[in-house]
Amino acid sequence: MNTRLRKQQGSALVIAVFVLIVMFLLAGTLIRMLADGDESVNVEVWGARALFSANSAADAELAKLFPLSGAVGVCSATSTWTPPSSLGFHGCTVAVTCNPISVDGVTQYQITSNAVCETGDCAGNAATSNCLRVNRQVEVEARGD
Repeated sequence: MNTRLRKQQGSALVIAVFVLIVMFLLAGTLIRMLADGDESVNVEVWGARALFSANSAADAELAKLFPLSGAVGVCSATSTWTPPSSLGFHGCTVAVTCNPISVDGVTQYQITSNAVCETGDCAGNAATSNCLRVNRQVEVEARGD
């Protein structure tokens, strides 16, 4: 009986090492899943900032085009709009283009607003892991009677 116990003493160690390896693999997988979840939330938040910046720039261009005073508005070919950073739009820049199209005496305006929001070290190399850059574009058409 003593020899049978000596033969079985190493099997518990092998099983323990196997269980530890499986637990480490599970822990690594869970940590990676959490990191991917955090990254997708960041992209979604910055995407929302870019979309709202593009919408705000298009609204600002429409306000210039059709002022409340009823005066004739100006359609600037290309301009930039900087959203207020105090409202949570820091790191965002917007390029706005306005293209007037006249058909049969009616002028229609096509406004394109392209917003880019970025965080991290995007100035040097966008391929680094510290850079997050999101781009959203909004196109609005309006007609002046």
